[in-house]
Amino acid sequence: MSTAIIILGFIIIVALSSYATFLILKLKQQKKRQQAEQAEREVTANAKRAQVLDDIRYIATAMIEDRCEISEGVVRIGRLFEMLSLSERVAPDYPSLFKHFELIKDHPIMDARQALPKQERMKLDLIRMKSEAALEQGISDDAKKLADYQAKAMH
Repeated sequence: MSTAIIILGFIIIVALSSYATFLILKLKQQKKRQQAEQAEREVTANAKRAQVLDDIRYIATAMIEDRCEISEGVVRIGRLFEMLSLSERVAPDYPSLFKHFELIKDHPIMDARQALPKQERMKLDLIRMKSEAALEQGISDDAKKLADYQAKAMH
């Protein structure tokens, strides 16, 4: 009877060891798969970030070449930096652009603008035009710097 108990104990130990080994291997596979998925997400995010930075440079170049209105370019660039969560980091480097952006970022556009009374539209246009006139040279200088923008490493 004691031999039967020893054999039964041995079988139980082998079964539990096998199950533990199976779980460890499964955990390793899961970790490997998670790491691969994380690496893929990082590659995708970096590609998206690079595309947005290319868009910023393109819009800045269009502003310099007068292919894009100042306020439209400022709003587009400001929104793209917001998408990247870089607005606060880069605002000190481009003060005129972000000063104008802060002033006009909440102005309605397209159908929302058309829905406003004429007096309200004129008031917003006056605010925008005054800001454009006051900051035009600074915005132009900021656009020239942005045309060659390279994101700094984050830490």
